[in-house]
Amino acid sequence: MKGKTFDTLRYALYVSTHPFDGFWDLTHEKRGSLSSAHIIVAATVLVEILRLTLTNFQFITINMEYFNALIVALRVLLPLLLWVVANWALTTLMDGKGRMTEIYMACAYALTPYVIINAAMILLSQVITFEEGAVYFVLIGFSMVWSGLLILAGMMMVHDYSIAKTIFSSFLTIIGMGIMVFIFVVFFSLISDAVAYFVSLYKEILFRLI
Repeated sequence: MKGKTFDTLRYALYVSTHPFDGFWDLTHEKRGSLSSAHIIVAATVLVEILRLTLTNFQFITINMEYFNALIVALRVLLPLLLWVVANWALTTLMDGKGRMTEIYMACAYALTPYVIINAAMILLSQVITFEEGAVYFVLIGFSMVWSGLLILAGMMMVHDYSIAKTIFSSFLTIIGMGIMVFIFVVFFSLISDAVAYFVSLYKEILFRLI
């Protein structure tokens, strides 16, 4: 089992450099695994936390008094979860062939360049000067663009879409994510108002009884 996990985890490097063949085999030929996807997502969270805390202060300045690792983790996990759910819901209506687990695996494997490059940038930031910082910011941006393009390639292969349909479905997915966030905010706002109302009603009843 450990050997299989290692092989599927190492396959993430192939996916990063051969996205179309890689993502097709990832799901259709079962070259990937959920355990490896979980490891990559966990590594993404860890690297993001380390990037904010260990990167040279010349490039990132944060107030450690207000730093919360849980919030940083949620900043990675929530967008990923929203993308997977929204993309699955929309592509189900658009003849998409990907299952939710396959969408998640593709997104997780697409994060590999972000993990590797940002981990290297933590070390690089310790040895370069501020004047050489352009290299740091360019590579950070490059890692984000690379992973973003891999996500598009992954969605294309998972759902067996054309490039145009992939871009269109991704655009709708982003809109769907916004709608989901709006619904959640409204829902919790209503719940909060309801709780506040019953608490005030309870206090009013106690006041009149006393």
